Amino acid sequence: MNELNLTTLEAGRTTISGATLEELAAGLRGSVFDERAATYDEVRTIWNAMIDRRPGLILRCLGAADVIRAVRFARDNGLLVAVRGGGHNIAGNAVCDGGLVIDLSLMKSVRVDVAARRAWVGPGATLADVDKETQAFGLAVPTGINSTTGIAGLALGGGFGWITRKFGLTIDNLLSAEVVTADGQLLRASATENPDLFWALRGGGGNFGVVTAFEFRLHELGPQVLSGLVVHPFDAAEAVLREYRQALDAAPDELTCWAVLRRAPPLPFLPADWHGKEVLVLAMCYCGDVEAGQAATAGLRAIGQPIVDVVGPNPFTGWQQAFDPLLAPGARNYWKSHDFTELPDAAIEALTAAVRNLPGPECEIFVGHVGGAAGRIAVDATAFPQRSAHFVMNVHARWREPDMDRACIDWARRLFEATRPYAAGTAYINFMPADEVDRVETAYGGNYLRLAQLKRKYDPTNLFRMNQNIRPAAELLAA
Repeated sequence: MNELNLTTLEAGRTTISGATLEELAAGLRGSVFDERAATYDEVRTIWNAMIDRRPGLILRCLGAADVIRAVRFARDNGLLVAVRGGGHNIAGNAVCDGGLVIDLSLMKSVRVDVAARRAWVGPGATLADVDKETQAFGLAVPTGINSTTGIAGLALGGGFGWITRKFGLTIDNLLSAEVVTADGQLLRASATENPDLFWALRGGGGNFGVVTAFEFRLHELGPQVLSGLVVHPFDAAEAVLREYRQALDAAPDELTCWAVLRRAPPLPFLPADWHGKEVLVLAMCYCGDVEAGQAATAGLRAIGQPIVDVVGPNPFTGWQQAFDPLLAPGARNYWKSHDFTELPDAAIEALTAAVRNLPGPECEIFVGHVGGAAGRIAVDATAFPQRSAHFVMNVHARWREPDMDRACIDWARRLFEATRPYAAGTAYINFMPADEVDRVETAYGGNYLRLAQLKRKYDPTNLFRMNQNIRPAAELLAA
């Protein structure tokens, strides 16, 4: 191999000889890519098309040994390093310019122990991979709502979706993890082994190492759940959202209902004359007995005069993939997010005003319904602190043409500012774009200092900085 000139941690450059690169490649089960490889552009491409970074070197790993070798290589050469799981993160931290990408996307194994209700999951697995294996046995782990999302990034940031209110966040069901830390050591983190690292991994993002395996607790679910959409005309949105908010006050943990405001896509069950018009969609899932779900969803489904109601029994795996067509890779995306403990009238008015000025047909706002079991965990029990949030708003600007960048980003930022007075002040790090580094400390609240101290212990040089970064505690750096 020819020598490469790579970006360092401190934004300098260093030359890696051809002999060193050949030795690296010879010690891997996986593959080595640079810009001369025919598949380089395919390998470096991630979900958000706004991210167009050109790594100097990509190591596609096939196991923990490859990851250990990659981390040690990055450490020894002082390289800027990014870690790719599913490549779905909005900020694009899965790739870096000029540095090293540790690519875990082929480490997709999912092994289920039915008797113990446990699953061991590789860091390259997507939510669809996890669901397919666990649902074969009528079991599930709480994850997100887009099946192409990678389990690693979702879990390390928290992880919430349709069954969170019943079974907790993804991290609340994490029992252990195997982690390659910045010194190139493979550690096991659990409640009894390296418990401080285990605490940090549950919400601290990719700051503390590269997870090579996750062990999750599983729950009985499915194979069918009561789920589906109730679509309302946008003219009724404010009134419907006020009743929606009230109906959820008494919702059982089994019931989750999210609100989506956008222009209607050409859904086959929606009358054609509604396609492209602004609508409010109530998307609901009941993760219990289907008949009980009919009773639990009755109040929500009785609100207003919907255009269509397609709530019914569906395979859980199918419902988990229901929104995939609206979130497919290849579009440009920018998000802004707030947590809310409640949804006051003024916030509802701000949401509907923004929908009247959508900058493009794929832009949307969704309001996720959380709480339940996830809200009954102590704030300091895990790194993830947003236990009091009842709603999570994500302003999802999505478009295709670069000349729409400014209009779409500005629209998202305006709504973010308009709803700030009603927000809880915390933030979900998985929804934070690259320009929100100033929100990281606030997002973690009272847990931030402990995280910074643990960062100093496990990654004192901040090798893992391509993330919503927690810097090593300053007072310890000076010691």
